[in-house]
Amino acid sequence: MPDAGKPGERGAALLTVLLLVAVMAVVASTALERVALATRMTGNGGAVDQGRAFADAGTEMARLRINDLVESNPAKITLAGGWMGTPQAIPVPGGIATAQVTDGGNCFNLNSVVSGKSEAVLKVRPIGVAQFQGLLEALGVDARQAAAAASSLADWIDSDSAPQPGGAEDETYAAMDRPYRAANRMMIDPSELRAVAGITPAIYDLAKPWICALPVTDLSPININTLLPEQAPLFAMLLPGELSVGQARQLLAQRPADGYGSVPGFWKLPSLVGLSPAAEVAEQVKLRTGFFGVTVSVDVGGTQVVERALIDARQSPAQLVRRSWGAGA
Repeated sequence: MPDAGKPGERGAALLTVLLLVAVMAVVASTALERVALATRMTGNGGAVDQGRAFADAGTEMARLRINDLVESNPAKITLAGGWMGTPQAIPVPGGIATAQVTDGGNCFNLNSVVSGKSEAVLKVRPIGVAQFQGLLEALGVDARQAAAAASSLADWIDSDSAPQPGGAEDETYAAMDRPYRAANRMMIDPSELRAVAGITPAIYDLAKPWICALPVTDLSPININTLLPEQAPLFAMLLPGELSVGQARQLLAQRPADGYGSVPGFWKLPSLVGLSPAAEVAEQVKLRTGFFGVTVSVDVGGTQVVERALIDARQSPAQLVRRSWGAGA
């Protein structure tokens, strides 16, 4: 048997012990690192939950103020009071919340390219299709591309499987590298537009600031008393080919401080003489806002949470329709 007392063998035993100690140190270090990571993740999760709770509270406060705004003047809603787009700071424990309210109807309602209240009977609405095409052209999209994109959008939402001229149904999407099918239902979020044939990334980036997905198929309810001059394409799209963006911008810039008092009176303005909107388009212009957008940004202990909500104020009291959350600004 080997003699454990020999110097060479004592050195080997010592080396073995040192290797075991090194391995245990690495294991312990890894375990401690994972515990620290788990602790940080737990803390971050708690901060996110707290941020969401504050964001929910901010949205509820905004809903109540929107209700007061609507009830203060049932006949019309104007920019008086500086409510639109003005950040409102709300102190919260350990941080700050900032709320902004916008007119949620001054946008192109993607669901307006169809008509119908049941998703089983959604039919293409030519006026809505023409308005989307008109908006894209006003934003600089080629007329042929705009027409194809508008037709494909209607096919994406309508209930049938027959494509319009220039449109796209299941057979188009089935032939793609990653096949899928047309939704054949109303859009819930405007980001769904990216899945529609003919909507390139460039077209989507152009359209993104101007579109919305309201929970109705009504034509875009443009409030002529809150639409800003820089939003002129949204008014020009109502009469594609008849009203230029420049004319629309000038019209909005000349709006009375207290807004317009009646829709028929608005259409009789000298600058609109010669235009003959269809009855459906004439009624599309509103003096009141039916939908409001609310964005609440919360910063608590370095954790940021953003909540975006849609408020339906067409009836009293105003109701929360939907909301979504995201991290960062």
